[in-house]
Amino acid sequence: MNAETAIKQASCAQKAYEPTGRGAKLRQQVFADKPEVCSERCRIITELYRQTEDKPAVIRRACALKKILNEMSIFILDGELIVGNHASKPRSAPVFPEYSVDWILREMDEFDTRPGDAFRVSDENKKILRQLLPYWKQKTHMDRALGMISDSAKEAMDLGIISALGNLSSGDGHISVNVKSVLQEGLIGFRKRAELKLRQLDLSEPGNLSKRMFLESVLIVCGAASEFAGRFSLQAQQMARQEGNAVRKRELERIAAVCRRVPELPAESFHEAVQSAWFIQLILQIESNGHSFSFGRLDQYLWPYYKKDIDQQNITRGEALELIENLWAKTFCINKLRPWSHTRFGAGYPVYQNVTIGGQSADGQDATNEVSCLCLEAAANMRLPQPNLSVRYHSGSPDSFLAECVNVVKLGTGMPAFNNDEIIIPSLLERGVTPQDARNYSMIGCVEVAVPGKWTYRCTGMSFINFSKVLNLAINNGAPLAGGKSLCPGKGDLTAFKSFDEVVQAWREQIRFYTRLHVIVDNTVDTSLEQTCPNPFCSALVDDCIDRGKTIKEGGAVYDHVSGLQVGIANTGNALAAIRKLVFEEKTVSAELLLGALKSDFAGADGEQIRQRLLNNAPKYGNDIDYVDTLTKAAYDDYIREVEQYHNARFGRGPIGGGFYSSTVSISANVPMGAATEATPDGRKAGSPLAEGASPSQGTDRLGPTAVLKSIAKLSTIKMTGGQLLNLKFTPQALAGQTGEENLKALIRAFFDNLKGWHVQFNVVSTDTLKKAQHSPLDYANLLVRVAGYSALFVSLDPSVQNDIIARTENAGLG
Repeated sequence: MNAETAIKQASCAQKAYEPTGRGAKLRQQVFADKPEVCSERCRIITELYRQTEDKPAVIRRACALKKILNEMSIFILDGELIVGNHASKPRSAPVFPEYSVDWILREMDEFDTRPGDAFRVSDENKKILRQLLPYWKQKTHMDRALGMISDSAKEAMDLGIISALGNLSSGDGHISVNVKSVLQEGLIGFRKRAELKLRQLDLSEPGNLSKRMFLESVLIVCGAASEFAGRFSLQAQQMARQEGNAVRKRELERIAAVCRRVPELPAESFHEAVQSAWFIQLILQIESNGHSFSFGRLDQYLWPYYKKDIDQQNITRGEALELIENLWAKTFCINKLRPWSHTRFGAGYPVYQNVTIGGQSADGQDATNEVSCLCLEAAANMRLPQPNLSVRYHSGSPDSFLAECVNVVKLGTGMPAFNNDEIIIPSLLERGVTPQDARNYSMIGCVEVAVPGKWTYRCTGMSFINFSKVLNLAINNGAPLAGGKSLCPGKGDLTAFKSFDEVVQAWREQIRFYTRLHVIVDNTVDTSLEQTCPNPFCSALVDDCIDRGKTIKEGGAVYDHVSGLQVGIANTGNALAAIRKLVFEEKTVSAELLLGALKSDFAGADGEQIRQRLLNNAPKYGNDIDYVDTLTKAAYDDYIREVEQYHNARFGRGPIGGGFYSSTVSISANVPMGAATEATPDGRKAGSPLAEGASPSQGTDRLGPTAVLKSIAKLSTIKMTGGQLLNLKFTPQALAGQTGEENLKALIRAFFDNLKGWHVQFNVVSTDTLKKAQHSPLDYANLLVRVAGYSALFVSLDPSVQNDIIARTENAGLG
């Protein structure tokens, strides 16, 4: 047994799951801080923009980031070793007026009374924001995008068929940058490359002027990031001089020394590597309010520094764990303010900062190491909703590591999520990714994937499309069931169709039309962001932006594939199965009665009788029934074929790809999109949630988790490169003891090795506990649940999202 294997086995056998003393103190501190709105960033960037209206957008953005990093409040919490704050207080949310402002002015007095995701706003901050925000009217990204978007696309958004408010009101995110190179080169290395490219530019060549602007912006932001770290070095020095406790004094002196070096210079120790990675993660989210900025493969790029320090006895395992726990606490403090209508699409204050551990190395060997285990242990100890922890599984994953992952799952935090190398790597290869890069993928945000430091913004996370609404349009001559304009008139409603094949054809016509519109929306948003809000810091840290002299939005990344999010997949399959079986085969429900029942929301005894037939007499996706599973797959394949025909805004501008693919990562959008959707032919009543992700519709999977896994495996998984999200809910008793552990391991291996599933995650909590938490929230303040591709504190959720989680099928066994 080699030393590395011994380290893996020794560490992954530990099951204390209590934070270190320092970790417990930091956890208590950050939990005590309530979300607030911070006006500092808004004030600073407004001052800068007023002074630089003649500057190119990318230079203006660089100067804005520099001014913010130079002037924003900084602080060092008692006991922390990793430093750097997002706003003037932990868990406070900065305001990003360059993206959108109208909703802030409209909703400001309601932020603290929201039923979920509430934010305090002091009277002083309200006054400041009301003075500053009018400057931004007609100058924001949202203003620009809405001014460019087509009328038909706007109408589709007004009808609730397409939702793009998240894209319109904020930046991109959904990315993992090249942290490994920052640790190896320092930002000084990035600046040297930018300086070299600048010297080589021939400004008489068309296009090189814009390259010059970008490269100059890289020099500004990289320098500003190093100066930002320097501010913390000075702060720590000042605090050390005043510190009476000798131990804390030495810690502050150590922080000062670390921040003097990184991220400007290459990291030389584990502490420097963790601090440098955090500064990068933090500054990305000060530059832009796009969420899902992810750490990438944290265990891989931290491992050399950990091994060196352990070998040289510069650090103990316990000290390293303290640093990782500290990183978890800092990550939890990042927060984002959203419009209320979009907040419901991602309930629970999620920022989706994903950490990926495990998986394979570039040459296909198992890459699990001691830092993988430290991350897993930190997640178990701290029990925070952020960061989102994802495990890469492959057939050679060590059984001891998988066992420890399962033990952490049993804690009930919804983490880690499991993702399958055996299908994700082949899916990436089909998209033109090299084998070495494909093996180096990481999870982004929820369950989407990208190659860290080589992929563009929003590998997933473009606009949402509501499949259930589209199907309802298909059976009602293209018009909403509740009445309204038809954007794509069909060939009649359900009563005019002579066969089920005509229903399918009507679906295809509508999904073709609305897929085109959601591509138009996405490309319009992308174009607006390119013009109004280029992000030079993020672009500098993605290959090959510096070498190409292009921002990410201009085509600077190596790979550029993106996807929107599709909602209501299971409902669509179930609805098609009900129409086919009951209307056209058995003829137990007439087309006239069904259409009338849907329009009335199953009103009256006759309507309820029809609803019960739809619910009970038609097969449901999630029970391994080919009849319905095949229809679900076919309907989704119609969308996949359609969306893959289109190009995104970077096509032909440099990257590999430049197209769209599919994703079922619908976060909590199933709840608000369901609220805006009429009754559907699967028996779902108007306004109730749609199915979440690629999971079965709530309560309709009745044959246990194995049947669910078999149903989802029938989808065209390899084509769903944007991610295929599956939630399963178990009672704690179902996974209890050694037997529960072994059964869950076997379930995961069977799903991934044999069925080639993409992803699975688990809620381990009883429905009874969730109901008690809803009734007595103060008694369950720390209860974590898996909402969608992320975990959240249950009591922070809007009651409608809580009810959705409660309604999901509770499995008492693994059969």
